[in-house]
Amino acid sequence: MTFDPSPSTRLIALLGGRVQHSLSPRFQNAAFRAAGVDGLYLALRCDEDSLPGLLQGIARAGGGGNVTLPHKEHAARLVERRTPALERTGACNAFWLEDSQIWGDNTDVAGFSAATRGLLGGSPAGARVLLLGAGGAARAALCALVDGGAEQIVLMNRTATRAQKLAEQFAGRSTNLRVAAGTEELRGERFDLAVNATSLGLRAEDPLPLPATGGPAFSAALDLVYAPEETPWVRHLRERGILAADGLEMLLQQGAAAFERWWRVPAPLEVMRAALPPRGGKPGG
Repeated sequence: MTFDPSPSTRLIALLGGRVQHSLSPRFQNAAFRAAGVDGLYLALRCDEDSLPGLLQGIARAGGGGNVTLPHKEHAARLVERRTPALERTGACNAFWLEDSQIWGDNTDVAGFSAATRGLLGGSPAGARVLLLGAGGAARAALCALVDGGAEQIVLMNRTATRAQKLAEQFAGRSTNLRVAAGTEELRGERFDLAVNATSLGLRAEDPLPLPATGGPAFSAALDLVYAPEETPWVRHLRERGILAADGLEMLLQQGAAAFERWWRVPAPLEVMRAALPPRGGKPGG
């Protein structure tokens, strides 16, 4: 299908340092066509210095977009209006112009929540969760898990002080938060869900986020990293009969939430899902 842009076509752009392999243009442009909206989604590689001009220029021109690594925290300081999800996480991954102001949101929170419900068959209410990492992805996951009513969340990160700082940001809520120094401390403990919010799995030589033996036990796992044939951790867990999914569903769901911010119409989720490359396995299957 040939795309014929017009003077009213809105530019929706993905801004980040590593965008060349992004799947977002693939499913977002399919969604634009299906919904009949006049827009074009492009991935634009940019550095920190060029981010302010690009983000603000695109938004002021009536467009919008996504922000990915390593610019989400910088983008949060550039927008003029912030959603509660952005305020709580300090990271912006979606922006648009509304009422002459540049809005920012963190749709990773909604994306993680939807992916978790899909994996578990419901909300994480009452669950014990082990969350690995303390960066932007971990903040979004923690926000969603607290809102979803998780009973206890144990945070573990390579740098324990970062995990402690993250726990302090969400202190005072009904969820019990605890920081673990390492897997040895968790030996013999059992969790309903383990979440990898670190970058482990992006490279073939990376170790598994959790040791195959001797660590904590868990019934299900969500790896926020995604790969063409799923991540090694997901494949390893499936072979052991553990319910597991990678981050592709979260990517899709956060993209659907962003679509609805830009266009104010429901996202054609199944069209977006169909536009993704075929996978070797399905979440939980």
